[in-house]
Amino acid sequence: MSIVTVQLGQCGNQIGHEVFNAICSDVHGKHGLCSKKENESYQDACKERFFRQEKDGVPVARAVLVDMEPKVISQTLAVAARSGYWKYDDRSHFCQKQGSGNNWANGYSVHGPKHKDVIMNLVQKEAEKCDRLSGFVTIMSVAGGTGSGLGAFVTQCLRDAFPASFILNHVIWPYGTGEVIVQNYNSVLTLSHLYRSSDALLVHENDVVHKICAQLLNIKQISFRDVNRLIAHQLGSVFQPIYTSESALHYSRSPLGDLMETLVPHPEFKMLGLRNIPQMPESSLAYSTFSWPGLIKHLRQMLIANAAMEEGIDWQVRPPCPGSSIPSRHSTSKPLHFNTSIANLVVLRGKDLHSADTGSFQDPALYTSWLTPQDAFNLWKTPRAFNKYEKSAALVSNSQFLLKPLDKLVGKAWKMFASKAYIHQYTKYGIEEDDFLDSFTALEQVISSYTTL
Repeated sequence: MSIVTVQLGQCGNQIGHEVFNAICSDVHGKHGLCSKKENESYQDACKERFFRQEKDGVPVARAVLVDMEPKVISQTLAVAARSGYWKYDDRSHFCQKQGSGNNWANGYSVHGPKHKDVIMNLVQKEAEKCDRLSGFVTIMSVAGGTGSGLGAFVTQCLRDAFPASFILNHVIWPYGTGEVIVQNYNSVLTLSHLYRSSDALLVHENDVVHKICAQLLNIKQISFRDVNRLIAHQLGSVFQPIYTSESALHYSRSPLGDLMETLVPHPEFKMLGLRNIPQMPESSLAYSTFSWPGLIKHLRQMLIANAAMEEGIDWQVRPPCPGSSIPSRHSTSKPLHFNTSIANLVVLRGKDLHSADTGSFQDPALYTSWLTPQDAFNLWKTPRAFNKYEKSAALVSNSQFLLKPLDKLVGKAWKMFASKAYIHQYTKYGIEEDDFLDSFTALEQVISSYTTL
């Protein structure tokens, strides 16, 4: 089944381009450890999922590009076409001459309704070119104007137009400092609206990705492209074809459906985080060896200690003792900083999978009490390596990982709102104070639900 990607705003279009690049790089890479039949099956599944074939033989991304300014889309189309490996459809994009000025209300209340018919027509045409549609992945920032405001509006339209299709919003969490003064407002409004329309939100935090680029990849002067490439690599490690726990003979046919069934057992809990291991400079790969027991041990500790990378993990964090009572929000019986999970998915790619024992992820102490480990944990795997890593593991987690950043963001936005700061910039586009209050209430409910796990 196919996925249609909707790239929204500057951030969404730049990351979307890197995602398709990473996928193509993986498909065309050399994987001598796998049989010819295995490689062909993998490539066919990938192409059906992300590309359609044109008469000239160059795969065309199943994507719709949307921005209110033309510059980024023009660059994205041109760079993709020059690669020779894949391209975008020249007719599957929409842009205007005027942006949203980092104002969520402008994107949501003005540009969205004004251009709804054109944008949804492009989406409809792309969906009709799929033999079988799994659903949509939107890529967007939560903090800007077009990506967040228009992105929230488009997601709502997708839900109305395709009620039976899955919608996964991939969202970029803003840097804690140094971006836009109203980014906390924009983020609160975006997240609350997406929570109503989307099946799940897969979150990447800019600060975390930046830290990985600096400390693990040893990049001295980190650019947005470095950040976007790392995000694309992580997304590709999950969305490329894989054998699920339900089928060890055929690659997953419904990638979004399988992901939702595995990770989102309750509509109150939709926040997904993503971790990868190993991550290192390409120049170091030839001199590095990895074992599955070592990778899995580190990945598990990254989960429970809520660490974004294998460097600097707090190994003192331990799960609660079996049989201990469920702690209250203010109880001291729960280990400090322990990250409780609702559901976890481990994705293993590479050789010697027989030596990969993921039993440690089935510890009941890792999970909330209302799901058994058998229901809460899933393992997907394939002997085909991903990109240049002979062994790699990804963890997609529905857990408390975002609780602290979300609480902090809502708190900052509330302080601004209490002093009426910048509210007039939103009310002039039709977003009233009651809309803000509804958004705060929705996110405070999310925070409360994750806190009491």
